[in-house]
Amino acid sequence: MSSLTAEQKSNWEGYPKPAELIEITGAHQLEAADRAVQNKLFQHAHESGRLTEPDAEWELTLAELRQPLGKHESNDQVRQNLDRLMSVRVTVHYVSPRDGKPRTMKTHLLDFIDTNDGDEGNPTVQYGIPKKLRLVLARSNRWGRVKCEVTYAMTSKYAIALYELVCLRSKLERCTERFSIQRFRELLGVPPGTYERTANFKAKVIDPAVLEVNGLSDVGVDIKLARRHPTAPAHEISVVWWKKQGEEYRSAAQERNRPKVGRMARLRGQVEKVAGE
Repeated sequence: MSSLTAEQKSNWEGYPKPAELIEITGAHQLEAADRAVQNKLFQHAHESGRLTEPDAEWELTLAELRQPLGKHESNDQVRQNLDRLMSVRVTVHYVSPRDGKPRTMKTHLLDFIDTNDGDEGNPTVQYGIPKKLRLVLARSNRWGRVKCEVTYAMTSKYAIALYELVCLRSKLERCTERFSIQRFRELLGVPPGTYERTANFKAKVIDPAVLEVNGLSDVGVDIKLARRHPTAPAHEISVVWWKKQGEEYRSAAQERNRPKVGRMARLRGQVEKVAGE
């Protein structure tokens, strides 16, 4: 891909999310709902065409931001999501447009948030994105088309991160990539010091992520853990992905339109018993 992300338009395949935003690290404090709200905010900013304007800021209603969370969530929940997005500090790796050398930026995701007090009328949030981060995102020449409705349907933050990593790579000729365990943990936003045993990492991070990506998105994924010997901890991850076709594609689209209640049981192939049976 040679053209800039800022020049790309959202389409039926999703909105063009820059690689620098997909591959941020240090976002382990964010939960699935925070990541879904973040996608809504950054998609809105991108589609405005004003990412590079010096004083750009945006506004959305809290009702619009409740969409990723579900019909029964409150504005107070949205405000909590915004607070976490405002407080987290992330690491962004990018290439300098001046000399072509790699650089590392420490930044907040949001410059400010400004919300109405109370819930009267149709309360809104005004928000800004740090200027230097905006410029990096606008000048990016790598992106993945992310369908926000897919991330809204997911309950695992690791599933959202895995889905976006695959979206970033879905146009490549190769359909497999290897990561060190540490690098993969960082990209998925696993908190440092958690799930360090391979069995726990697989059960709590990898398996739920693969289950939701395969059950809810238009891409399929398979993950293998490599060990140096049978009793050693895993040191490497191999990720294989493919574009879904036919019934596999339709099944995921249908599940996204079904209620979240009972979803994990359906994805696992478990039959829920009706009371009295």
